[in-house]
Amino acid sequence: MQEFSLIPNICMIETCRDFLEQFQVGQKDVIITTKFLYETYFKDFELESQFIFQDQYGVGEPTEEMIVSMYESMKEMNYSRIIAVGGGSVIDISKIFVLKNIFPLVDLFDKKIPATKEKELIIVPTTCGTGSEVTNISIVNLTSVGSKKGLAIPELFPEYAVLIPEFVEKLPLSVFATSSIDALVHAVESFLSPKATAYSELFSREAIQKILTAYRNIKEEGLESRGKYIKDILIASNMAGIAFGNAGCAAVHAMSYPLGGKYHVPHGESNYVMFTEVLKYYYRKNSKGKIVILNEMIAKLLSCSTENVYAALEELLNTLLPKKRLSDYGVQKQELEEFTNIVMTQQQRLMANNYVFLDEKDIYSIYKSLY
Repeated sequence: MQEFSLIPNICMIETCRDFLEQFQVGQKDVIITTKFLYETYFKDFELESQFIFQDQYGVGEPTEEMIVSMYESMKEMNYSRIIAVGGGSVIDISKIFVLKNIFPLVDLFDKKIPATKEKELIIVPTTCGTGSEVTNISIVNLTSVGSKKGLAIPELFPEYAVLIPEFVEKLPLSVFATSSIDALVHAVESFLSPKATAYSELFSREAIQKILTAYRNIKEEGLESRGKYIKDILIASNMAGIAFGNAGCAAVHAMSYPLGGKYHVPHGESNYVMFTEVLKYYYRKNSKGKIVILNEMIAKLLSCSTENVYAALEELLNTLLPKKRLSDYGVQKQELEEFTNIVMTQQQRLMANNYVFLDEKDIYSIYKSLY
């Protein structure tokens, strides 16, 4: 049985200029990015590459409509390599475009269309949370079925994941907070996953340690000090991506998708809404398993007791991103059943990785407690 896999080559390159030179970026490349990143980092280089600006096709996380519109712009371009420079949306969309046949998207995500890779892919993350640069997973809001869905196939792995600290040094606080909390959730869920192995746990543990240590320092030194720790968190995000790419994510992600999809809540923020409540529920259902090790690890990092670990964790995360209730986003109480149904019918890929079995009543109960 396979214990662990790491497909992309991982590179650390300090600046955009060095990246362009080392990878000989040129006319056979399509760079999928945002207008802001182009103006900030690429404009002065007078590249022969073709550019697609994701934010000109819609805002927020990837949707069917966004991908269809971008495809119309790209289908006449002559290129052999896609370079994704951006956050989770740019990365997830770029992964889809390496495939030969992608429509209808719902059929692709239901694996009714054979996946054939025909383009090389390089991914450069510009946030510190997605971890998607080292995974074979793409998440898209399939509006025709009313929820985000994930496609996980080997063809979506990039050839290279390139970490460039220059791109993340000046992240706004909101982006830093939501993306790095997402990385923390990746690390924790992959650690608790029944698919975790001794190898994936190495990456989960190191990511948890790096992120929580950085958060404590930022809390003590002030939010403006976060730039000092950005490289550590960029590496931690990458490690968490390696961990969840092998062991998977679980109920936190599954439960966050209906909220994010319907109310356009940033992914890391919707994860945080669910995060500690899911952990508490896990602990109540099985307080003698692996979650004990997790709680001890976090308690040690936060200098608190294991009995107080979830409260201490929330207190720390709230310094970066104050937690809201579902009702604060406009969610109506009657929607909790709808959210529960979406999780149970459309997110079994994630629910299979739960620390303990959660049924429909459990999911509804967690949503209700968060309302």
